[in-house]
Amino acid sequence: MLETAESVTRLRRRCVAVVRRTEHIIDLNYVGLVVATVFFALSVSPSLLPRDWMFQGLISGINAAIGYGVGCLLEWLFRLWVRPRLTRIPAPPTWTRYALKSAVLMTAALSAGYMLVQSAHWQREITALMGMEGTTTPAYLRTGGLSLTVGVLVVACYRTVRELILYLARQLNRWVKIPRELAPSAGFLVLVLLMVTLFNGVATRAFFAAANSAFSVRNDHTSAYAVQPRLAERSGSPESFAPWETLGFEGRWFVSHGPSAQRISWITGRPAKEPIRAYVGLESVEDTGLSQADLAVAELDRTGAFDREALVVVTTTGTGWVNSMAAGAIEYMYGGDSAIVATQYSYLPSALSFLADRGKAATAGRELFDAVYRKTLTRPAAERPKLLVYGESLGSQGSEAAFDGLADLREKVDGALWVGPPNSNRLWQQFVNRRDPGSPETEPVYADGLVIRFAGDREDLGRPGPEWRAPRIAYLQHASDPIVWWSPDLALTRPDWLSEPRGADVSPRVRWAPLVTFWQISADLTNAQGVRDGHGHRYGSLVLDGWAAVAQPPDWNPGLAERIRLEIEAYEAYEREVK
Repeated sequence: MLETAESVTRLRRRCVAVVRRTEHIIDLNYVGLVVATVFFALSVSPSLLPRDWMFQGLISGINAAIGYGVGCLLEWLFRLWVRPRLTRIPAPPTWTRYALKSAVLMTAALSAGYMLVQSAHWQREITALMGMEGTTTPAYLRTGGLSLTVGVLVVACYRTVRELILYLARQLNRWVKIPRELAPSAGFLVLVLLMVTLFNGVATRAFFAAANSAFSVRNDHTSAYAVQPRLAERSGSPESFAPWETLGFEGRWFVSHGPSAQRISWITGRPAKEPIRAYVGLESVEDTGLSQADLAVAELDRTGAFDREALVVVTTTGTGWVNSMAAGAIEYMYGGDSAIVATQYSYLPSALSFLADRGKAATAGRELFDAVYRKTLTRPAAERPKLLVYGESLGSQGSEAAFDGLADLREKVDGALWVGPPNSNRLWQQFVNRRDPGSPETEPVYADGLVIRFAGDREDLGRPGPEWRAPRIAYLQHASDPIVWWSPDLALTRPDWLSEPRGADVSPRVRWAPLVTFWQISADLTNAQGVRDGHGHRYGSLVLDGWAAVAQPPDWNPGLAERIRLEIEAYEAYEREVK
């Protein structure tokens, strides 16, 4: 018995020594550790899209660091307000406190490991819904190590800021004679004011100026696979009013590619025209005295675009990108008797454009459409082309901005196709919020589908019934597309799409929780394209079905549709490989 007691005592002393050394090295806050573990567990819960171990590790590390900060704050509040009222309770023995801390450390580690094993299973469920290969549990466990590294780095940055606040407090106490008790608060206030002023003004402007400068370098670059067109039907050609070197990276790619009349004829088995692609870059209007919209109309006029059967006004995304599958689909469908026009409004990619240039997207979309529409009105009604509008992601938001509402939209266009609309789209919100009772938010039905339809796949375009009046408007949206469902309201409000049955490719385990869901969907935004076509923000050849539903030509048939689908899918694979 005596030897057993001595063994227990030695073990207790060793545990206390280990915890003391650990505390000395990393200065752990155990309340913070508990809350960090909870935040880590929430971060690996199912979301809209699958995540690999590296992406999940980054997200979970940041999440755990936030939880650690919340825990530290809670403990500070406890010491400030609650602990003074508990002074009569005797303090537990030292070994008890250290035993409890050891238990917290072990429980945190085991809990994190258990959640990672569960998360690996959940990730396999999500990938199975999307027809993708799932992760293995051993591979996914690497998430824990990366999360720990990221969390430690974030906490280290916080502690650096804390030391800066204490330094400011000492200086304020020394030079401004602020009382020692108030100096830390004053130092924190000074730092916050400096940061707010900096990031609201100088830093924000400097960041976006630097971003513009950095991405303008890519804009000046020309892909080795983009060659100046010689056909008069393309902007950038020798006859064009928009010089080749001014079109930007995306513009030069757009006008140098696409099906020729010969290729279209070979695929469709019918005579074809050379399709028109008009594009105006940010630098195309320098020294012309014209606006981009006016120059775009001049390009359309020069190429004879107003004599074509279909004229598509595209609002681009970010850097000026136009979806090649959407453009090619309309050109094959109409046998080349088509014209597509677009303008560039930013050097920035869509994510940064959404933050900095959202107003520019709306302005560009409205000005281009208005200019083209005014031009079509100068022609006799029987000689006007079929006027269509297209926008994807941020481009759909810019394209919507050209119209005051549904009546204005139906009066001016012969069809509209909008793909992956952000949740903040004005018209989209109106239609979804006014959907027919009983229809889910992910697959809404508006006014019995007589004018507007929402589709996540080809079959959805035929629902709820055969009657679909012209002009037709279609939105393509996946239940798993975070760009469609992300909103600041997610932080505190449960959305309808998480109160209703989940979409076909969304795990039924996805649940809403205050702040957690907002953070999870925000993380998904950066991975929206990291899935197969037909899921997330990858719409693939569904745009062909969208065009066929909105603006189907008279001679359309399933055999022709499949030949075109194979062709545009093959081109997209080529583009992804070489661009």
